[in-house]
Amino acid sequence: MTVKRSAGLLLFRTREGRLEVLIAHMGGPYWASRDAGAWSIPKGEYEPGEAAEAAARREFAEELGLPAPDGERVPLGEARQANGKLVTVWAVEGDLDPARVVPGTFSMEWPRGSGVSVEFPEVDRVAWRTPREAAPLLVRGQETFLARLEEYLSGRASR
Repeated sequence: MTVKRSAGLLLFRTREGRLEVLIAHMGGPYWASRDAGAWSIPKGEYEPGEAAEAAARREFAEELGLPAPDGERVPLGEARQANGKLVTVWAVEGDLDPARVVPGTFSMEWPRGSGVSVEFPEVDRVAWRTPREAAPLLVRGQETFLARLEEYLSGRASR
């Protein structure tokens, strides 16, 4: 069985001395009434042969409707989500106004078995959260990227 792979960008900033990360609530009917475990780092699947970092930039733009920010890409490595998907993430420092997000969409049959195809946003909202606030909201397996970002930033500060 082929392992599905995703790549994403974890945008971070410092406000009033606090680290914040940008996370996205997944769109569609399955996630609409959930909060814990229904948020994600902006990311998406890519196919063999596509560079993971290029996929991360593409998926950021597709999911949020805004170009991926410029800046140094900090590799945060890979982690396996609860569903078995292998996710690769880069952190990039930047800012983004959540009100400017125009998410991409996807279509699916809804309600299931109805034969009716409905279009839903890839994400239905984005928010800046501290890593402590974000961790319980993220899909299981992605919280490790928050710890890796904090570790990187603490190392950068001590230089």
